[in-house]
Amino acid sequence: MISCIAIDDEPLALEIISAYVSKVSFLNMKGCFTDPFKAAETITNENIDLIFLDIEMPDLNGMQFLKSLKHPPMVIFITAYSQYAVESFNLDAVDYLLKPIEFERFYKAVNKANDYHRFIHNHQQTETNYIFVKSDYQIKKINIDEISYIEGLDDYIKIYCGEDFILTLMSLKSILSKLPSNKFIRVHRSYIVSIQHINSIQRNRIKINNQLIPISDSYSTDFFNLIENKQK
Repeated sequence: MISCIAIDDEPLALEIISAYVSKVSFLNMKGCFTDPFKAAETITNENIDLIFLDIEMPDLNGMQFLKSLKHPPMVIFITAYSQYAVESFNLDAVDYLLKPIEFERFYKAVNKANDYHRFIHNHQQTETNYIFVKSDYQIKKINIDEISYIEGLDDYIKIYCGEDFILTLMSLKSILSKLPSNKFIRVHRSYIVSIQHINSIQRNRIKINNQLIPISDSYSTDFFNLIENKQK
């Protein structure tokens, strides 16, 4: 599943993109924004894989917005102007769609994004079973299978391995990108859990060891879909 948002100063354009997204099974719309600054908060706090991004916007255009992101997700530019095509591909855009957009052309673009997303995640899942993080003026090696859950604390995160934890300066979004997506999932603005370490699920809470971890509404659909697939 690809989590996406759309940014456009035209509400009608957002309605069209949202309607198109609802027709594609592998897309999950997390929000539509006319204000890129509000969109930036969602990108920081949630695991967003793809942005549908208008270029011509007041205050901050789409190109400037993308360049302002430290770790930008995949992007599909959507615009009424063709002159930005070369620059968009220099920014590694997945595709460049001209308004008015036909669904067939939209579907072709998101399939390209899906292919790239699968490639990246398959590559991550075949890589090593450990990560390195900076902590206490050291670089520490952590075995991925030992991580039970991760807690976000403003600019820091706690990586729990059993009852012990390692504190490191990193965001939840950043650490999630280093972990295999078939083993870890974000369930709350402040928590990532290891699927294999889940002891039980009690309505909107997950029990890992003696810790109860909340499942927030914005992440519950993805989490319970994953759990349902694991039961098949």
